[in-house]
Amino acid sequence: MRSITCTAALALSLALGGCATRPAEPETLLTYVIVRHAEKSADDPRDPSLSEAGQARAERLAASLAKAPMRAVYATEYRRTQQTGEPTARAHGLTMTRYDAKQAAAEFASALRRDHRDGTVLVVGHSNTAPAIAAALCACEVAPMPETEFDRRMVVRIDAQGRTSFEQTQDR
Repeated sequence: MRSITCTAALALSLALGGCATRPAEPETLLTYVIVRHAEKSADDPRDPSLSEAGQARAERLAASLAKAPMRAVYATEYRRTQQTGEPTARAHGLTMTRYDAKQAAAEFASALRRDHRDGTVLVVGHSNTAPAIAAALCACEVAPMPETEFDRRMVVRIDAQGRTSFEQTQDR
């Protein structure tokens, strides 16, 4: 019986020792979440507001980011982007920051990197701007977004060494 106990203790010691020598994963300091505005209504062809489905998507986005250490929410001057970001900003007690939809993605990404050092930042854009913003933040290739796509979430993480990682998911 004693030899079994010693053998088990030795195996546990070796297993724990193996874990202790594994290098730690780099800690993410800054996370950018980039989305296109949610579904829009047909109420105003120049500056539509969100449809019912879009409002529900904006609320789900806010709920999914409820525990994130949100530092800022950015949206363009259009109602649909403002209405998409507003539930997240409200939930975190933040004032939404407007940015120019026509600003070059690289220029905007540079300003985001300069202005934020940690936490989570939500950026709400458009089908023709959100992928370019994500690509500029991660220095990686991001597929274009068709006009019919509203559910792509692009996430750029930056670790303490300044290394970036990119991930995209579909929100439902």
